Amino acid sequence: VQLQASGGGLVQAGGSLRLSCAASGRRFSGYVVGWFRQDPGKERELVAAIRWSGGYTYYSDSMKGRFTISGDSAKNTVYLQMNSLKSEDTGVYYCAAHYSGFSSTIHVDERLYKYWGQGTQVTVSS
Repeated sequence: VQLQASGGGLVQAGGSLRLSCAASGRRFSGYVVGWFRQDPGKERELVAAIRWSGGYTYYSDSMKGRFTISGDSAKNTVYLQMNSLKSEDTGVYYCAAHYSGFSSTIHVDERLYKYWGQGTQVTVSS
C-alpha cells in the first residue's frame, strides 16, 4: 500500500484545514488508517484513526469535537477535517495504515502501523 498525504499549510488559529490520505496499490478495505502528528524532538502521536470496514473511529482527547476523520471508498482516500485549529496543533502530520482484518482494534502505537505516507506540515499561527 502506497500512501500519499496532502492538504497541509499555514492557517490562523481558529481556522480549518482538510488533510487527505490517498492510497494506491490496494484498497483500504480491512485496514485501519490513522493520522499521526509529530512535534520536533518528540514521538509521533496518534491524532485520529478510522477502521475502514465498520467505520470505527478513534480520536485523541485533545482533538475530540474539533477533528473529524472520514473515508471515501470511491476515491480510496481518508480525510482529516480539522476545525478550530490551535497553535498546539502545529506539526508534521503523517497518515499510516495497518491491516486489521475482522478485528475492530485500532492501534495507537505507531510501531504497529506498517504503511506510511510522507508528512505534510500544518502550521497554526496565533
